[in-house]
Amino acid sequence: MKTTSIASLAKSAALVSLLMAVPMTAWSQDAAAPADAATANDLNMGAEVADPNAPGTMYVKATNDLWEQRCVKAETGTDSCQLYQLLKDKDGNSVAEFSMFNLPEGGEAAAGATIVVPLEVLLTENLTLAIDGGKAKLYPYTFCYKEGCVARVGFTKAEVEQFRKGAKATLSMVPAALPEERISVDLSLKGFTAGYDEVSKTNP
Repeated sequence: MKTTSIASLAKSAALVSLLMAVPMTAWSQDAAAPADAATANDLNMGAEVADPNAPGTMYVKATNDLWEQRCVKAETGTDSCQLYQLLKDKDGNSVAEFSMFNLPEGGEAAAGATIVVPLEVLLTENLTLAIDGGKAKLYPYTFCYKEGCVARVGFTKAEVEQFRKGAKATLSMVPAALPEERISVDLSLKGFTAGYDEVSKTNP
């Protein structure tokens, strides 16, 4: 399959820009007209500012190159964290989201990840991931929602070591509109080791 640009599929799942133009009204010093009932009903009365320390609140604890250490406030005071990276194409368009976290020792999977890609992917063609041009592995999509399609995957201890030693991983997917093509986007592994070690400390 040939590779094509991913700009046509890129979506920003988290960033929405709203522009509002507010006209200025000139009032006469001699006759200032009071606001009528319709205008008064349109007034925004404000809302309470959310407590940044409330349980369930997400915050960025630290950054390591393109990786963010995202944590969630817990009632117990022991916040759970994960590594997060927003993947972009060469034109700066947001394409996918990658979140990774360590798992308890003793299981086949040493780490887990949640990968979110655009809705326009062909679900019957699995997501693939390869590190530094090595042999790719296939991962099925788990479910889709309004922001995109999600693959929940696991990595062995050996694969986590590949992440530590690697320079980049490559995610690839097949667009539903062009089933004969496969598009790819890079996941930078610079800063991964430091970030993953910090996350592992918060998720014993």
